[in-house]
Amino acid sequence: MTTRLNPDALIESVPNFSEGTDAAKVAKIISSMKVEGVRLLDWSMDAAHNRSVVTVAGPPAAVVEGVVRGVVKAAELIDLTRQGGVHPRIGAADVVPFVPIRGISLGECAMLARNAGLEIWRRAQVPVYFYEAAATRPDRINLEDVRRGQFEGLRELAPKDVARRPDVGGPALHPTAGASAVGARQFLIAYNLYLEAAEPAASGGHLPRSANVAIAAARAIARAIRASMGGMPGVKALGVTVNGRAQLSMNITDFRRAPVAEIRTVVGELARNHGAVVVEAELIGLIPREACDANAQWLREIPGFDPQAKVLEHRLEHPLPWPGD
Repeated sequence: MTTRLNPDALIESVPNFSEGTDAAKVAKIISSMKVEGVRLLDWSMDAAHNRSVVTVAGPPAAVVEGVVRGVVKAAELIDLTRQGGVHPRIGAADVVPFVPIRGISLGECAMLARNAGLEIWRRAQVPVYFYEAAATRPDRINLEDVRRGQFEGLRELAPKDVARRPDVGGPALHPTAGASAVGARQFLIAYNLYLEAAEPAASGGHLPRSANVAIAAARAIARAIRASMGGMPGVKALGVTVNGRAQLSMNITDFRRAPVAEIRTVVGELARNHGAVVVEAELIGLIPREACDANAQWLREIPGFDPQAKVLEHRLEHPLPWPGD
């Protein structure tokens, strides 16, 4: 399979693990992904979402092997029946996307995803759903359709409903590690905005608002900009509460058609219409150089943003040390 690929091909994978509170567990999962040729580019833990996001890159075969090992380790360490989180999830290793960087097509990444899914089932007995470019059915292209019901709902439905059965393995989910959504996609930007109710002006202006206004605004904005509801192209959005704060959580799957600066402008206008203001921004993972304008207002709103640490091309040249190294 991999022998037919361009020998100079480079791919990225961004597995999301359903653990954001136990740093020791996350370190063990990341360490298990250390395979010759694989570079660790970024990783983060989010206690509120109970989620960790890891970014690795390298030759296709090495990245697939490293990621499969990470899924196996996550299945050993994470018990979904004993935890929860704000973020939707169906598995200990919830989402495993493969992304082309250089010398490889999206279709070839889909082929890699299919092979990774087979290995995940073989080694960990964790069933797999294929999504986006790797999907085998049109109703599984969108990740949100695959994750509908989350672990608890899918655990009940998969053995009984043929339409919800995994593509590989099953039909029952792994009792503690659930299932994994494995796919191939283009580059995704994970961009979050925090909202607060607009403060009353010194003379007139907005009336005092409760914190409920901010979360209501975040949810309304998410509905308005979400591509699936006729909003902005390639934008997935949720309005959630994180540590008592209103968050607009976004995945931007086509930053060329919907530039981040344009999304930020639209969100700001909608927030004002709902009596709220954007007070902080957050970037999860990396962004490609093409999407990064150092003078952009949306980047200046991210506390401590460092292009050397957050731009993909920089990180490829200067990867992070593996935990324990």
